[in-house]
Amino acid sequence: MRRHEFQPGRLLAGLVLLTAGVLYLLDATGEADLPWFLVVPMAMGGLCLAALVGMVTYAVRRDRRDRINESSER
Repeated sequence: MRRHEFQPGRLLAGLVLLTAGVLYLLDATGEADLPWFLVVPMAMGGLCLAALVGMVTYAVRRDRRDRINESSER
């Protein structure tokens, strides 16, 4: 299998959605009594945070790539 870049935004999004799914599963089995208006904002906030992390990661990688290209052109 080929190696690929680590993408922390996608990891965070997956963990947030997995957590929301587990919380809904616990609620459905009767193990926890969670109102929907707590889980939905948590999932949306986590996805927004994942998007922010993804944008920062992209900006850092683009800046590094530009610096490497500038130094190799000299």
